[in-house]
Amino acid sequence: MGTKKGKLNRILKTVWILGGLLFTIWLFYSYESDGVDKSFLESNNSVKVENASDYYLFEPKKEFKNVVIFYPGAMVETEAYVPLCRRLADQNIKVYLIKMPWRLASKGYNKPKDLYLFEDASKNYILTGHSQGGKMAAQFVYENPKLIDKLILIGTSHPRDISLAAIEIPVLKIYGSKDGVAGEGSIMQNKSKLPQATKFVRIEGANHCQFGYYGFQLGDDKADISREQQQKETLDAMVSFIQE
Repeated sequence: MGTKKGKLNRILKTVWILGGLLFTIWLFYSYESDGVDKSFLESNNSVKVENASDYYLFEPKKEFKNVVIFYPGAMVETEAYVPLCRRLADQNIKVYLIKMPWRLASKGYNKPKDLYLFEDASKNYILTGHSQGGKMAAQFVYENPKLIDKLILIGTSHPRDISLAAIEIPVLKIYGSKDGVAGEGSIMQNKSKLPQATKFVRIEGANHCQFGYYGFQLGDDKADISREQQQKETLDAMVSFIQE
């Protein structure tokens, strides 16, 4: 009897490990970038593009004032946010899209400081992130309140475990009405963790995964608008906030 039970336990353990491995592989595949045109990663007369080991850099060739640092969502391939970042650069904004270890912002949210990306005191630094990237952007501001001039949180219910209510920088929160991962209810539930002057932008029909260019995300709802429309409204809200 004991031998049979031990054998069953080993089988169940093997199945559990294999199931976890297959699920992780599925996540990586589902969160791969999708539909990113190669032209977004090509330099032209107005924007220089650099694919470095720690980030994608989009730098306007004209004089600029604002620098955006972008944190990707958990498990999402960094390239999924290239279109949004490149379009920001087309608006004369320098953008660093950070490549996170294991695709987890929680493991690399201090990279901008470690890479000395805040060295030019004449620039305005705007930190932004999607989903877990937003969570860790909020964490970075909590730990380094003097380094960031503005904060943009996209498709995230954070901050939840910390409070940024007392910070003195402008904050923008962008969210979708059809976001099944960071729903409007949880976002409003944590509203008190942000400054009273925080600007909230609700994109009607927008879901979670269309803030990037990648596959369907577990738990998300189906969007009522196209990815291009959601990206345009996100971009417009960001540019307006950055240039205020």
